Amino acid sequence: MDGANHSVVSEFVFLGLSNSWEIQLVLFVFSSMFYVASMMGNSLIMLTVTLDPHLPLPMYFLLANLSFIDLGGSSIASPMMIYDIFRKRKVISFGGCIAQIFFIHVIGGVEMVLLTVMAVDRYVAICKPLHYLTVMSPRMCIFFLVSAWMIGLIHSVIQLAFVVNLTFCGPNVLDSFYCDLPQLIKLACTDTYRLELMVTANSGFISVGSFFILIISYVVIIVTVQKQSSAGLSKALSTLSAHITVVVLFFGPLIFSYTWPSSSIRLDKFLAIFDGVLTPFLNPVIYTFRNQEMKVAMWRVCRQLVRYMKIS
Repeated sequence: MDGANHSVVSEFVFLGLSNSWEIQLVLFVFSSMFYVASMMGNSLIMLTVTLDPHLPLPMYFLLANLSFIDLGGSSIASPMMIYDIFRKRKVISFGGCIAQIFFIHVIGGVEMVLLTVMAVDRYVAICKPLHYLTVMSPRMCIFFLVSAWMIGLIHSVIQLAFVVNLTFCGPNVLDSFYCDLPQLIKLACTDTYRLELMVTANSGFISVGSFFILIISYVVIIVTVQKQSSAGLSKALSTLSAHITVVVLFFGPLIFSYTWPSSSIRLDKFLAIFDGVLTPFLNPVIYTFRNQEMKVAMWRVCRQLVRYMKIS
């Protein structure tokens, strides 16, 4: 990699989140707690959907895959951030930085497509319930999942193609706790104005585009159900509320970061923590809090695991 872009920089230094010991302690406790809770919650959802035979619907298959994505997303930068909080010198190798960027954009791209597919799933379930299992067949769900990963990979490769020929000849300090393209490009020893616009346009386009597709799908669902009955509208809004909340939590910080790059480093760091630590924790909470079927299934799986542990 170094030979490809003629860089003399072998590592990057993070400034981290704060130099205050008190704030570092709060961040350590907060981040560790939510990271562990996120891992446990998303793992439990995956186990429940996999082991419980009463959850065969495509919705739960997609939810389990979203949990898998959240497990990966929260593990890209959070463990290293937690490990680095009390370290005076926070460094990452050049290759590690590129790998972090690659996986961030793969996971981000996959999650965008997966949330869009989940909106399609809700549309078919609410507006065409008699055709639901036909339209959202296992083969179609696998097709959607493979397409999501392909789009995520293509998006990430395109992003890395922007920086593969950049020269990093001296400055290596990132005022952040993880690697991402906007901060990395600014360290290049060349004029990167056009490149920054291209990166922002690429990530901004896929973020805003996916968000508007989701908004349109919600409007179509609400209008379709409203024409049928007012009682149906109330039920549809109740069904959609969890998905809409997750979409806003995911796309909000993302669109703000890439479409309106902030001059406030503190705000950028807060949005990064929110997107990388809080959102993966909130997703399983939101999806299970209003889903009685999922909560019952989780209790069944937990009882099975406890009985298995007692026997063994």
